[in-house]
Amino acid sequence: MSEDWMTKYGSRRVKRDPPTLDEAIFAATGITEDLDAQAEIAASLMGLPLEAVQVEVKKAARAAVRSTRVIAGEPGAQRSVVVERRVVRRFGNDKRTGI
Repeated sequence: MSEDWMTKYGSRRVKRDPPTLDEAIFAATGITEDLDAQAEIAASLMGLPLEAVQVEVKKAARAAVRSTRVIAGEPGAQRSVVVERRVVRRFGNDKRTGI
């Protein structure tokens, strides 16, 4: 699907692509954790049958479970890691002189 129109600089065209199935599943994963609801959302975004999308959602869920990492110090205890960025503001006119 593309749309053409004329401007004073010539013809312009915008290409509109529907999302890929992986992108639709990723968006549905961010909305809900229920696999059936994810399949419905992704199917509605793609315009595909629900049964075809459910298979791909289940594959993506299995892959996500395998890629989860937990850093544990003690058996069964999870450890949090907090990263903070400290901003130091330096101004160019803030030079100290020995006068």
